[in-house]
Amino acid sequence: MTDVAEIMTTSPVIPVLVIDDAATARPLAEALVAGGLRVLEVTLRTPAALDAIRAMKGVPGAIVGAGTVTTAGHFAAAHDAGAAFIVSPGLTERLAAPVIDSGIPFLPGVATAGDIMRGLDLGLTHFKFFPAEPSGGLKALKALAAPFYQCRFCPTGGITAATAPDWLGFEPVLCIGGSWVTPKGATMAEVEELARAASTLRP
Repeated sequence: MTDVAEIMTTSPVIPVLVIDDAATARPLAEALVAGGLRVLEVTLRTPAALDAIRAMKGVPGAIVGAGTVTTAGHFAAAHDAGAAFIVSPGLTERLAAPVIDSGIPFLPGVATAGDIMRGLDLGLTHFKFFPAEPSGGLKALKALAAPFYQCRFCPTGGITAATAPDWLGFEPVLCIGGSWVTPKGATMAEVEELARAASTLRP
């Protein structure tokens, strides 16, 4: 899969995963995919993240990407681990250049009109709106999306199961990122149940 729009429309919710133990990665991916969430973002916030990506890639149906990619070095490591897509919390030309050149789907974070214009200059039209709630919530995204009508978004940050339908009901939003589907201490059966509920959220 090489198209970011296709990735963003595969599931309404992309789980944002912080994995401390790579041994838990495959069972977690299996539970999420069984629940209907195939696109998984493993954040590069822990030493186990790259091994987790490698393990999750082996799960049939899983589309595993790397999140919290903030440097070209992060990207190189994620690329080597086989990440299917790249998500960053912000957008810089120094990071964007090698990702764009690689052809790997890229979802950079934006929070302002200037961020979006920088992305458009780089040929990008699909963005992560981050941090979604602290940046003004749905009202702010609606204001930004009006002049940038050609853009599509994946809001992430502070979104819950209760607020997700409102975000997904806004046409420029193709999906949302969230961590509520993998709460700390949840069993794999509970994760699968939460994923199943999240997979039906699209209006």
